[in-house]
Amino acid sequence: MKVAVVQFKASTDKETNLKKIINYILKAAQNKAVLVAFPEFMMFYTSSSQTPKQLASLAEKKDGNFVKEIKKVAKEKHIEVIGSFYEKSRKKDRVYDTSFVIDKFGKLISTYRKIHLYDALGFKESKKLTSGSKITKPVGTSIGKVGMMICYDLRFPEMSRSLASSGSEILAAPSAWVKGDMKEEHWLTINKTRAIENGCFVIAPDQVGNIYCGRSIVVDPYGKILLDLKKKQGIGYVDIKLDKIKKIRTVLPLLKNRRVDVYPNLKV
Repeated sequence: MKVAVVQFKASTDKETNLKKIINYILKAAQNKAVLVAFPEFMMFYTSSSQTPKQLASLAEKKDGNFVKEIKKVAKEKHIEVIGSFYEKSRKKDRVYDTSFVIDKFGKLISTYRKIHLYDALGFKESKKLTSGSKITKPVGTSIGKVGMMICYDLRFPEMSRSLASSGSEILAAPSAWVKGDMKEEHWLTINKTRAIENGCFVIAPDQVGNIYCGRSIVVDPYGKILLDLKKKQGIGYVDIKLDKIKKIRTVLPLLKNRRVDVYPNLKV
């Protein structure tokens, strides 16, 4: 199955970004992709000077215009879309960082609110965001069962393992990976590790420009990088073959060989 991965530099204006997103969806459909995946914060870039209140005022609900317009073009072009948006929350001056899956009929079939906020390496996402409270179950798509993660979630292996043991064949991780010392090395290593240890594909679209490092990648279940968009804005394509998952999980049965009977927390 042909998958499109988009890497772009989001501006601070969501209408400008929405037009760009729609054009990418149209291009992916024209090139016969069955699914197109976008990075985290595709709705708009949030600068450090933007206040929590300003961000909250720009956030939308699931049935807001931003998601609605993407659903519309997905239905028109019969293509699935994975993306993200800032979702309004009940907490004052805080928003959810929410990813979504839209099917080829334009239906919103899954959403996930980021549970691990990036309060690390000098950042404090919790100053503007509020975290989700649960991992979303894998959802069936034309390319297989997809488990949703977002960016910083990749650093927590418990999450990807929970998704894999619950049936995920592909882990999709829309990201906005911040530049910094060793950060690209972390990004590549972590994505490859999540794929290898779970015997699954990892699709990780990333923001490029502003403060982000790019390097959107797709990794196969054996850790091979099938696509790397480096530092360029644009769209790349890769074929996802589910039979590869079965083969690799047979010869390297990591999920099967787990000793969950001896894994409980150790008491000191």
